[in-house]
Amino acid sequence: MIRVARSNDLASVLKLYRELRPLDPDLEVNFAKEKWSEIIDDPLTFIIVADIDGELASTCSLNLNLSIANGARPFAIIEHVITSEKFRRQGLSRQVLEFAISMAWEENCCKVMLLSGEHLKKAHSLYGSVGFKSGIEKGFVIKPPS
Repeated sequence: MIRVARSNDLASVLKLYRELRPLDPDLEVNFAKEKWSEIIDDPLTFIIVADIDGELASTCSLNLNLSIANGARPFAIIEHVITSEKFRRQGLSRQVLEFAISMAWEENCCKVMLLSGEHLKKAHSLYGSVGFKSGIEKGFVIKPPS
C-alpha cells in the first residue's frame, strides 16, 4: 500500500534513510521524535511510503513550496527516494514517485523538481520513466562550509 507516513513510522523511515545515507549522524531519540512531529504536522511536507505487510519498503519526500509566480501556483520538490535493498526491482520507487507526483498535481503545482546524484544512472532512468526530463532547467546546489 502506498500512503503518507504517520507519526508511528519514524523508526522505519529512519531505517530506510540509513540505507541511502549510511554516514549521516545518528539522531538522539527525543530530537528525532521532535523533528518527525514537525514534518508530519507540516501541511506542505509529505513523506510517502510503500507499506508491505506492515514493513516500510520504499519512501520519498514531497515538499510543496508556495509561490507568487506562475499564477501564484506552488511548486514541488521530491527528495530522498529510497527503496530497501530487499524490496528492490518490484516497482516500489516508481509507485511512491507516482503517488507524490499525483499529490503535487492535486495541489495545483506548476512543476515538480527532483535532484539526484550525478552518478546515479539507474535512478535517472527511473526518474525519466515517470516523466521527469533533464535539460529543461539546470539544478545547482550549495552546501554550508565545513
